[in-house]
Amino acid sequence: MRCFELMWLRSVAVGEAEYQRAERMLGPNTAPLLAGHIAAHYWQDNDLLVYRRSDLGAQSYVLFDPASGERSELIDTGRLAAALADLLEREVDSRELTLTGISLTDDGGEMQFNFEGRRYSLALAGEYAPRQLERDSPGEFLSPDGSRAAFIREHNLWIRDTATGELTQLTFDGEENYGYATDNAGWIRGDGPVLKWSPDSNKIATFRHDGREVGDFVLWDTRVGRSEVDIWKYPLPGDEHIFMIERLVIHLEPEPRVVFLDMPPDPHRSTTSDHVAGDGGVFLDTQWSADSERLAFITSSRDHKIAQLRLADIEDGSVRDVYREEAATHYMAGFIDENWRVLHDRGEFIWFSEQDGWGHLYLHDLASGELKNRITEGSWLVLDIQQMDPEAGWIWLLASNIEGRDPYFYNLYRVGLNGGGLELLTPEPLHHDISWSDSGEYFLDTMSTPETPPVSVVRNRDGAEIATLESTDITELLLAEWQPPVPFSVKARDGVTDLHGLMYVPAMLDPMESYPVLNYLYPGPLGSSVGSRRFLSSRSDKQALAELGFVVVEVDAMGTPGRSKSFHDIYYGDMGDNGLPDQVLTIRQLAERHPWIDLDRVGIWGHSGGGFASTAGILRYPDFYKVAVSSAGNHDNRNYEDDWAERWQGLLEYSGETDPVRGYSLSNYDNQSNPLLAGNLQGKLLLAHGLMDTNVHPNSTMLLVEALIEAEKDFDLIVLPNTGHGFLNSRWFMKRRWDYFIEHLQQRRPNGEFRFGDNIR
Repeated sequence: MRCFELMWLRSVAVGEAEYQRAERMLGPNTAPLLAGHIAAHYWQDNDLLVYRRSDLGAQSYVLFDPASGERSELIDTGRLAAALADLLEREVDSRELTLTGISLTDDGGEMQFNFEGRRYSLALAGEYAPRQLERDSPGEFLSPDGSRAAFIREHNLWIRDTATGELTQLTFDGEENYGYATDNAGWIRGDGPVLKWSPDSNKIATFRHDGREVGDFVLWDTRVGRSEVDIWKYPLPGDEHIFMIERLVIHLEPEPRVVFLDMPPDPHRSTTSDHVAGDGGVFLDTQWSADSERLAFITSSRDHKIAQLRLADIEDGSVRDVYREEAATHYMAGFIDENWRVLHDRGEFIWFSEQDGWGHLYLHDLASGELKNRITEGSWLVLDIQQMDPEAGWIWLLASNIEGRDPYFYNLYRVGLNGGGLELLTPEPLHHDISWSDSGEYFLDTMSTPETPPVSVVRNRDGAEIATLESTDITELLLAEWQPPVPFSVKARDGVTDLHGLMYVPAMLDPMESYPVLNYLYPGPLGSSVGSRRFLSSRSDKQALAELGFVVVEVDAMGTPGRSKSFHDIYYGDMGDNGLPDQVLTIRQLAERHPWIDLDRVGIWGHSGGGFASTAGILRYPDFYKVAVSSAGNHDNRNYEDDWAERWQGLLEYSGETDPVRGYSLSNYDNQSNPLLAGNLQGKLLLAHGLMDTNVHPNSTMLLVEALIEAEKDFDLIVLPNTGHGFLNSRWFMKRRWDYFIEHLQQRRPNGEFRFGDNIR
């Protein structure tokens, strides 16, 4: 482009109307344009389904009985809004009455719900008179029958009788950094306990968490005067000491007693996550038998290569090893939840393995550990065991890549434990989100694609459709000039494997114009760029950026989950790869198809792992990526939590040699370090980090900043005081990100006066 044209473009400011058009594509503005949309749902104990229906922003609540097929309005939102307004002594808009956590009593006469952070009870007959309830402490873990709540006090485990309020101390020798049921993985921590209740609510499987020798991380807030300091334990790759757990069972009746399992402490590891705690503090890889008398669990080696299935005698603490798998790279038990099950009454267990290159299920003998038969096989992936009927010999599972469709579309299947009778229960060629009733007799199936709005049906466990509940109408969305992302497929770096992604283009795209490209990425290995293939009215701010005059591209590159083992492990031991070869090839292939894509103006952005990857992009491909915005990046994984890096990069090993120029010790982690590539920077780089980020410590960005200064490189830096990890789409930073790309890729002047509406947080 000639110099006078560049000068003219720089003098052109982005108009207020352009920002407003982009803002209209953000989620808070697109979601209210959906009609007949199930925004949330809640299965009840008696198989009744309650769901929140959104109609152009107005909320209503529907009760559906799959046994009878009857459907009715659960509440009068106008009356409830008026009653809440009287109770709270302020106006409550019935159209925006968003209730969560809805539960009905067995007789259906009373409803409990959450509204604006408070819990209420409402009698559904007679006058609407909601009353506020005392909520369980956020640090409590409720037993299955609701009679007991476990919590931590001064590093010991206690329970509260929910009926009487009586407190009982269960352990007595807990101490700082050596406490019971502690929720701390370094990168994430909480006040509540990590445990697994037995089905009868009379026993607890948990651990004592040993972090006494683990090193500290430190942060301090920004305030007038002396800062408040946060110091906590955070293990790093290569540390001699990491978190260890000592497993135990607590019997609550007739009197509380603690039984430690007779085994050495094992590393703080799980087969599906980089924490031993799942949602709500559930102790991962720990399973009780249905009769609450037997306990099974998996221990993982520090490097995740070895998974060992074990059974515990909960009376004397003895432990029996049942089965062991060792992987060349890492072992995973599933990509959504753990897919192993112990079938005590059958004397068998189900094991998930990628030993043949795909994730499948295998049936083994519980006594000997020997394989009895394969349950699933083929060039496809078992995603999640959803339901089981061991007596009848059936499993219901989510799987992908079977039907020759988009390999990221989920479908529900039923298969026999003997490996026979695989049956598709969701035949529509769409992505299926499945939610089961507590009894397992029914499931809600919401089917859609990124382009196709959702249709929600209820089916029975055989897959027969009981009723169509809602079909989302996007007429108003289309009238607002919204358009869906464009699905595409390209070839990966090997020239053979298909990659799948989404492209976002301006609604008023002019094929005679030339558009700069923005590449959004999250490299994995536990996540991906695109995410779910369900319909969403807004996927972050990608369409908004398109409306500002960009083509936005995201693709699930090799190294992300949801495909074959070899696909997932493509850059094991070389995290600096980040799938970037596939990202670059994707954009080049799209440019061959679409002449309006400008390969001379390519930008890249991402957050957290995507912040690491986007910086790696501009440093490793400086002739391709001209601008990068990288936020909260773990730019050198020697400075990030041990579990993440040691799983995907391997254990840290120093070669004993020293770099002759820079003087640092060489290791197998050098190939992933962004600071070691700082001298490659040619384009424009904006780095950002929150100074109270307890996940990815701000040191990760400061290490890169130091290296860039030493290399005498120009770059831009934003530090956000009193800000944690999740600021990517905060209104202030999102505008900064937009403006950085506008200025440096479009060569236009951002509008510094524009402000988002109050609904954009």
